[in-house]
Amino acid sequence: MKTAELRQKDVAALQTEVKDLQKAHFGLRMQKATQQLTNTGTLRITRRDIARAKTILAQKQAEAPKADTKTSAKTAK
Repeated sequence: MKTAELRQKDVAALQTEVKDLQKAHFGLRMQKATQQLTNTGTLRITRRDIARAKTILAQKQAEAPKADTKTSAKTAK
């Protein structure tokens, strides 16, 4: 999944995306363990997709408190 597509999603959608990718990665690992996986490169791709989604999720969660403090500071004046 491309970074631009992930940045358009909200926090809840990113969390579900991470869970889905982790489930897919687990399935691929099980296929590898039972010698059913022919393209082992997909493991690397899903692992990097998980990292990409988690990074963007962390960035969005870090932005949320900053936005809250800015709005609360304006209302306090």
